[in-house]
Amino acid sequence: MKKSFRAMFYTPYMMWLALFVIAPVGLIVYYSFFNISHQFTFDNYATFFRSGTYLTMTANSVLYAFLITLISLLISYPMALVISKLKHRDLWILLVILPTWINLLLKAYAFIGLLSHDGLVNNLFELVGLPAQHMLFTDTSFILVASYIQIPFMILPIYNSLTDISDSYIKASHDLGATNWQTLTKIIIPMTMPGIKSGVQIVFIPSLSLFMLSRLIGGNKIITLGTAVEEHFLTTMNWGMGSTIGVVLIISMVIVMLFTNTKRKRGRN
Repeated sequence: MKKSFRAMFYTPYMMWLALFVIAPVGLIVYYSFFNISHQFTFDNYATFFRSGTYLTMTANSVLYAFLITLISLLISYPMALVISKLKHRDLWILLVILPTWINLLLKAYAFIGLLSHDGLVNNLFELVGLPAQHMLFTDTSFILVASYIQIPFMILPIYNSLTDISDSYIKASHDLGATNWQTLTKIIIPMTMPGIKSGVQIVFIPSLSLFMLSRLIGGNKIITLGTAVEEHFLTTMNWGMGSTIGVVLIISMVIVMLFTNTKRKRGRN
């Protein structure tokens, strides 16, 4: 009776997993073995790993994802640390979450207005006597805008890890003569490593396949695997090659998850 009762609750989850996770991944893998003429072939994978263009796209995607993740981490960790010490920290963390409620497309167009030649940033430069800068459609603008969008997703897991640390560890560290820097590097950062790894997963994995921001903010100068997938599916209609790139992205994401996976130790009562 208990097994059938549990199965009743597991069934919707298993159906959702099968329909929206396993089936789409299976279709991507299936189509990756067909060329544009719908003939079974392994040429898509051979083309990908032999082509300097696709390998360059892969390197660019990893590099951009790494820089976005690094910038997000360097900004998010101090912010999460400060917020965890504030009196009304729930209110501050809500303010961090609020930007995630805004549609990504709206935020992208907002930055286009800010960074364009006649945008607000250049208008401020002119007020202080500085010449207008060409900021839009550059690598720097793409990385900064992507980092800004990903920062809340990096802050949240780090903040949760910080709030899980008992104050007794900090007090014991100071009682033993440790400085604030030593307490941070020897106690706080190691104990929040699960949150850091979770944040890296949440930020790095989506950053590998960005295509909307690379188009709107980076223009045609920034070509990643995400833009290549979009190009093959919507323009060239070469679904086989697009699926092959998708398989490579999925494998890359799995590798990142394996390297950043953290096993939590369960305490005994």
